[in-house]
Amino acid sequence: MIGGLFMYNHKGEVLISRVYRDDIGRNAVDAFRVNVIHARQQVRSPVTNIARTSFFHIRRANIWLAAVTKQNVNGAMVFEFLIRFTQVMQSYFGKINEENIKNNFVLIYELLDEILDFGYPQNCDTGVLKTFITQTGVKSQSKEEQMQITSQVTGQIGWRREGIKYRRNELFLDVLEYVNLLMSPQGQVLSAHVAGRILMKSYLSGMPECKFGINDKIIMESKGTKILDDTGSRTASGKPVVVIDDCQFHQCVKLSKFETEHSISFIPPDGEFELMRYRTTKDISLPFRVIPLVREVGRTRMEVKAVLKSNFKPSLLGQKIEVKIPTPLNTAGVQLLCLKGKAKYKASDNAIVWKIKRMAGMKETQLSAEIDLLETDTKKKWTRPPISMNFEVPFAPSGFKVRYLKVFEPKLNYSDHDVVKWVRYIGRSGLYETRC
Repeated sequence: MIGGLFMYNHKGEVLISRVYRDDIGRNAVDAFRVNVIHARQQVRSPVTNIARTSFFHIRRANIWLAAVTKQNVNGAMVFEFLIRFTQVMQSYFGKINEENIKNNFVLIYELLDEILDFGYPQNCDTGVLKTFITQTGVKSQSKEEQMQITSQVTGQIGWRREGIKYRRNELFLDVLEYVNLLMSPQGQVLSAHVAGRILMKSYLSGMPECKFGINDKIIMESKGTKILDDTGSRTASGKPVVVIDDCQFHQCVKLSKFETEHSISFIPPDGEFELMRYRTTKDISLPFRVIPLVREVGRTRMEVKAVLKSNFKPSLLGQKIEVKIPTPLNTAGVQLLCLKGKAKYKASDNAIVWKIKRMAGMKETQLSAEIDLLETDTKKKWTRPPISMNFEVPFAPSGFKVRYLKVFEPKLNYSDHDVVKWVRYIGRSGLYETRC
């Protein structure tokens, strides 16, 4: 698996170094520094092969984290480990920068000893690691504590320790969706998909079991079977359902129950975690639509008009709205007029940036711009890059809905009604573009 792990600063100096295999020598450190960090051309690939040695690297701020191997390894697994390792470090000491790494190098080596064994990734769960690795070192001294840690790491419920108690039992659930769109100037959807995540914060006592229901109709293409009705986009009761193309669950979810009963059943980790990831491509409700009109008036003038329409319920408010309208490279000046929000020309981005703080549903506003152009000798026509957009809306564009969320704890004296539950839907823009 992984032969060695190195952390570098922006100068190429090694901050952390751990070698797990004999086939990785000190020259691997210098090879990465010379060929990647100090390379004049911009590094595009996160995987670099130098003298039959593979370097998998990620970058966080000015810190380079590189995993080195001479074997034919699973690249996705290596990157998954590197990202998990950065998340573990962030949970211990916050920002990943040179100063924090130097101040916590003993802790980092201790973490590496725990999560990598002879180059093979082990348990990277932050909640479990924090039970026996603290800032000052190993916490457990008694045999009882050591037995508890062993059973937690090797047992069936390795993500949650026993004996958790809260005065108030609360459960927070966020449905976070990113809408990606490419639309033609005539309003035809060329491609659209939603990437969703379900984030949970659990502050529950004991060992509770949660049951979670959604309005889904999942198509398992890999098995060639369909779960639930396949009569269209509505169930027998007439309620709309969302077609999920693929999904990925946290290790706490009991997959056997999901496949038989089609309910998401799990014992949640304590604190914040990601319960599920999913992707959907059908019946997406697009929150905004941009209608562009670009007219070239001679060689030195251009007129641009952009109409922005909100396509959601009037009772809802879209926030943090930003429309970026590209301009030609030979732009000399721009005169702007917008009915709502603020707009200005940014020469550094070659674009008009139009910002609106809030916009209610089923509304329409527009921006007009007159662009003065410098005369150029080049006959090359302006390529008209697409108009891009950023926003945040308080609903799930895929139509995802939480049907129920129940908590069962037979040992302790509290029922589902005693748990305070909060559910929030957030829709955000991914790559949301309209061609001019």
